[in-house]
Amino acid sequence: MTSMTLPSLPAPLRWVPAFLLMVIIFILSSLPGDTMPYFGLWDVIVKKGGHALGYGLLGLAYFSALPRRLSFGYRWFLALLMAVLFALSDEFHQSFVVGRASSLGDVVIDGFGAALALMIAAPYSSNSNSKSIS
Repeated sequence: MTSMTLPSLPAPLRWVPAFLLMVIIFILSSLPGDTMPYFGLWDVIVKKGGHALGYGLLGLAYFSALPRRLSFGYRWFLALLMAVLFALSDEFHQSFVVGRASSLGDVVIDGFGAALALMIAAPYSSNSNSKSIS
């Protein structure tokens, strides 16, 4: 079985998914507290899981956008750092939204989600510089 590599997108286009995710996160964190849905007994799990999932996807989008010439470890760490910094800025932004509050606990959950996604998926990405076993 031969390995197939996908053509690389130009650098600016590789940032589109990260930019879109940042816009979506910003819009969701701009919702006033009284418009937030309530999920009953599952509320905390759904909302905190959403944080972890959203920032996991954001971390992977950053990883994919960063230049391949950087080492895997450096891109991994940089993608995680960027996700945590965006989480911090988003919590700061959220502190100005009516009925919402900022929480360092959410930043920890966001960072955990990004780190977990990067640990699981980054080694298998098409730009991980890993060798195929096939």
